[in-house]
Amino acid sequence: MTKRVITIAIVLAVAFLVALPKLGLLKKEDNKPAAQSSASTLLPVEGHLLKSSNFDNTLIITGSIIANESLELKSEASGKITNINFKEGAHVRQGELLVQINDEEIRALIEKQRYMQKLNKDIEFRQRQLRSKDAISQEEYDNALNRLNTTISDIKLLEAQLQKTRVFAPFDGIIGLRYVSKGAYISPATVIATLYNNSPAKIEFSVPSRYSANISAGKKIRFTIENDTSRIFQGEVYALEPHINEETRTLTLRALADNSKGLLLPGQFVKVDLILDSKDNALLVPTQAVIPGQRGQTVFVADGGKAKEVAVTTGTRTNLKLEVLSGLKAGDTVITTGILQLRPGLPIQVVKVN
Repeated sequence: MTKRVITIAIVLAVAFLVALPKLGLLKKEDNKPAAQSSASTLLPVEGHLLKSSNFDNTLIITGSIIANESLELKSEASGKITNINFKEGAHVRQGELLVQINDEEIRALIEKQRYMQKLNKDIEFRQRQLRSKDAISQEEYDNALNRLNTTISDIKLLEAQLQKTRVFAPFDGIIGLRYVSKGAYISPATVIATLYNNSPAKIEFSVPSRYSANISAGKKIRFTIENDTSRIFQGEVYALEPHINEETRTLTLRALADNSKGLLLPGQFVKVDLILDSKDNALLVPTQAVIPGQRGQTVFVADGGKAKEVAVTTGTRTNLKLEVLSGLKAGDTVITTGILQLRPGLPIQVVKVN
């Protein structure tokens, strides 16, 4: 009896398993994993939508700010300072008297020579009258004329010496700290103070010699100063050294920048972006999207839900992007992630576009 019951149970179980496909139960459950398997084959990637943009090919170098004009104020004559007419850190105008040295002795000599000039002038006049009447010889008249001319020359010499006892501002600028006081005895070697003209400011920097063919006067620069990297200043190259430095193999340039606000000080360190050339319709791709190979460089683009490998020709490289010269066009979506997993024709899903 027990064996018969077991046999019937086995037969019913086999019949139930045979009927399952017809009931559609296994088919419904099998379809769900199949859909999940299909979705899992799409590789999620991020893309970069190409757009034409303005692009400046820049060279990043360091440099320093120098004054437009600067010099150490010194006297041409030795003597005691009788007057100082400037304040430290003050603006002065060209031709303004800054320092006066004792000139009493020279003034006295000039006064003496002026009396001699008057006397010799009167003598020359009388001798000329006598000579016109043949009352004296030509030699006597020439001697009188020579004494007059000599006196005039002596006065001019003393006036030139008098001028050297005064120190004038040779150009508009700002006086720095002074190193002498009133009453001090100075010589032509004594530094009185330093005069600076900082507007416009000059930016001096050097570039590798391989860029010398791309640089000329008129090139634009952008730069930041060491204590304010958030502010960007503009400038223009106005002069180049006419030779390459043999030790450093660099070319020295100078640019002018507006400094009407006085923010640029001589000696400041600057970071310079020298614009070598500019393009209006450049295509730039992230550097990580470009794959180097033996046959050249390639990128993957999204094409109808699949990855497509495209050979490209590249140009200038920046820190983050690379210029594409051929192979791509505006509107293409370049794949920027999952590069190592990509292969031509692989189904992809672009989850994010920059």
